[in-house]
Amino acid sequence: MTAVDLPAVPRVLIAEADPWSRDLLKQVLLNVRCDARLDVCADGQHAATLLGEKTYDLILADWELPGVDGLSLLRSVRQKRRSLPFILLSSRNDSASVREALPLAPTAYLTRPLNMESLTQRLQDLLLNEGESVYCEIPPLAPGMTLPAFLERRREVCDGAPLRVDVKAAVQHSLGPEGLDLKQLEDQVHSDPQITAVLIAAANSAGYHGTPVQTLPEALHKLVPGQSMNLILGLALKHNVVLGDPGLVAYAERHWQLSQDSADYARRLARMLELDHQRCYSACILHRLGDLALLRCLEDWRQGGGALDDQTIGESLDAFGAAYGSALRTRWRLPLELRQLIAGIYSLEGGVYSREALVVNLAVQMARLTEHEGLEELAGSKTARLLKVGLPELTRVRKT
Repeated sequence: MTAVDLPAVPRVLIAEADPWSRDLLKQVLLNVRCDARLDVCADGQHAATLLGEKTYDLILADWELPGVDGLSLLRSVRQKRRSLPFILLSSRNDSASVREALPLAPTAYLTRPLNMESLTQRLQDLLLNEGESVYCEIPPLAPGMTLPAFLERRREVCDGAPLRVDVKAAVQHSLGPEGLDLKQLEDQVHSDPQITAVLIAAANSAGYHGTPVQTLPEALHKLVPGQSMNLILGLALKHNVVLGDPGLVAYAERHWQLSQDSADYARRLARMLELDHQRCYSACILHRLGDLALLRCLEDWRQGGGALDDQTIGESLDAFGAAYGSALRTRWRLPLELRQLIAGIYSLEGGVYSREALVVNLAVQMARLTEHEGLEELAGSKTARLLKVGLPELTRVRKT
């Protein structure tokens, strides 16, 4: 495809089995051409059906697709359109695989982990004329749209929380002569709920098997380092990942700080009681994910022309924050054990609860205390009594 025959609005097919890799490819492509008409599928048979129904200007397909694999798709495409741009993605970097694919003339053969800069450049070459850029205006709100109706619609499709960490700086700081230093990367991003949730979700996706991953260190070690880096950098490409409204930023700062304080207290309490401090930290750093995701959707509302003030923000958080968090944790398929631990933060009514659940519940109660409130009442609470933690222990946790 040359500059002469570039369509006004290109239609692109992405066929990728892993949901997080699929989302990453989508974000990279939309960052190049935000106006692209995009079809996304998770298996080769669906991709083959779409290819029979529509005419595409570019295809990105994973060789390892279930059903009809990407190489078979490429073979089928080449029988009909020899010049159609087709980027073949694969985890196979051996010479035999390359020799098998090259006779079918893929436009590019990219191996995982993907080089994001190389992929972006390829897409720019294929989808933009030289010197061209595409700007997409934010669509206005539909006439008569109310904020509750808008938030209800967005709950099941929202992209999660805004970023707390500058991901480009975090990755750059973690790159050394021998590649990505996972411990350095963990130190850079461990306070960010969005990054933590995405990496844990990705490490539990269909491409990874074994014991459920419930913490950021486990996720970083289960994912290929390059995949972790790409997922983190891909988050920066998403819409409204950095809040612009000062009022929303102020709310986000409070929720981030509450998450961080809770997580720090939970880790100290868990260590004191010889429990799994990493799980407790994860549950607390994630427990405000829904509220933060809601703030990001409120930024969309504001940019679409909706009115927004401090009272509206507070009422929206009260009405929708918990529901957004529950929807995200379910849709991203965070491990049930981690979701149950997060649920212990909000309620310990009925049932049998673990000592870790008591720890995270107590940690969040501690984080909610103002600097002028003492720990005496908290030390006498049911949670503290069940943990056999008194005022001296709570005082030591707060001062550590």
